[in-house]
Amino acid sequence: MRLEGRRTSDNVEDRRGMSGGAKLGIGGGIMGVIIAVVMTLMGGGGTGDVLNQVINQMTVQEQPGGGQTSFTPEEQELAEFSKVILAGTEDVWSEIFRQNGLGEYRNPTMVLYTNSTSTACGTGQAAMGPFYCSGDEKLYIDLSFFLNMKRQLGADGDFAYAYVIAHEVGHHVENLLGTLGQAHQKMSQLNDADANRISVRLELLADFYAGVWAHHDNAKYGSLEDGDLEEAIRCAQVIGDDYLQKKGQGYAVPESFTHGTSAQRMKWLKLGLQTGDIRRGTTFQLPDSQL
Repeated sequence: MRLEGRRTSDNVEDRRGMSGGAKLGIGGGIMGVIIAVVMTLMGGGGTGDVLNQVINQMTVQEQPGGGQTSFTPEEQELAEFSKVILAGTEDVWSEIFRQNGLGEYRNPTMVLYTNSTSTACGTGQAAMGPFYCSGDEKLYIDLSFFLNMKRQLGADGDFAYAYVIAHEVGHHVENLLGTLGQAHQKMSQLNDADANRISVRLELLADFYAGVWAHHDNAKYGSLEDGDLEEAIRCAQVIGDDYLQKKGQGYAVPESFTHGTSAQRMKWLKLGLQTGDIRRGTTFQLPDSQL
């Protein structure tokens, strides 16, 4: 991506190196990035048997503990990159809200943290991957997620990282438009399989919104370069439920999908990127067979 000279967002809390409180007891260490990616864009939640099988096949790597005050140049570069991407989402979504009569866009806050941190949705952990909490309107990122994406999933590149951030901002957009709250309320009244189908629609819509952001960011700043789209599409492919389940256990269980298949995630990301039209985000209007 071409980001030279771009502003950075002021809506950032840097909690890296701070103690975040007790960790959830899943396996005794920071889990590999596959579980992180599965949990990415969900805002937390349980892993379930399938994900536990994936975890058991991963190499567990412990991250630096609390109290860290210095960071590698690579991590600092990722922090600055994330701030630039967040600023780009602020510019784009403020304009989209204004142009579509959606009221004033309220900027979310991005929290950078190490290992674990307190949120309005409970304790956030690096093992969850980047996530959005509607309770405090903040997106949470442990930058080790990006450092591990290439190693453990083969997904790399600045636009792939930007897609992850933009997806979490997409959940914030869902929250501001009322979609997220309505979906969560309905999910609480359903059995797991039916609730999962709604979750898939939320995740695909956030993928679509990430594409919408990229479309307008590129139009405004000329930010995309050759190969950027392929980076994001590759990332969307390897975080599809079917891909991850087959990688973890050799087969997929469609009724347990919470994020959508690789094909679905790639489809909605590309649709947003190609059209830039939020009216095309119809994941809640289509039957399952057309998602």
